Amino acid sequence: QVQLVESGGGLVQAGGSLRLSCAASGRTFSNYDMGWFRQAPGKEREFVIGIRWSGSTYAADSVKGRFTISRDNALNTVYLQMNSLKPEDAAVYYCAADLVGWGTSVKEEYDYWGQGTQVTVSS
Repeated sequence: QVQLVESGGGLVQAGGSLRLSCAASGRTFSNYDMGWFRQAPGKEREFVIGIRWSGSTYAADSVKGRFTISRDNALNTVYLQMNSLKPEDAAVYYCAADLVGWGTSVKEEYDYWGQGTQVTVSS
């Protein structure tokens, strides 16, 4: 079992920055991949960015150059740094754990999910 708890969401103006955190517990954090997804009202949950157990990262085209992901294995935490935020980035953001670890962006491949944190971007 893995428990994930996101934090750091809030209201930010367009062009601003926000950093989300996701604290994990329950299994050896350094052994699995982590991802961030988001879901806006009326839309499907979509992949945002991921980081492999090795530290390599992969991102959706819509956030490349603006969002970065990092992990601190000593703190069992993954971070999502969001810069140059746009109104279309507004959504509930979820972190997820993929214990198999293939570097996937497919949400069905992720095994555990956090409860989500709201990000609101004002124009």
